[in-house]
Amino acid sequence: MQYARQTQDALDRLDQSLARLRNLVKRGDNTSALKFMEEGELKDRFEELQNIITISSTGTLGARGTAQTGTF
Repeated sequence: MQYARQTQDALDRLDQSLARLRNLVKRGDNTSALKFMEEGELKDRFEELQNIITISSTGTLGARGTAQTGTF
């Protein structure tokens, strides 16, 4: 459940950043738009979402870094 909430929150922030980018492009502020994508908030939001996905795909380890082997 926590993964789904974290993912949705990250997607919402990414969506907000894309709306800001759209406004920059719509105003013709291409220099700021490029900086926003390459160095700014949009890059940060994408990396945040990418990290959540990467961590979830390697989530087969337990809290102590060992794989779950079943009942003892």
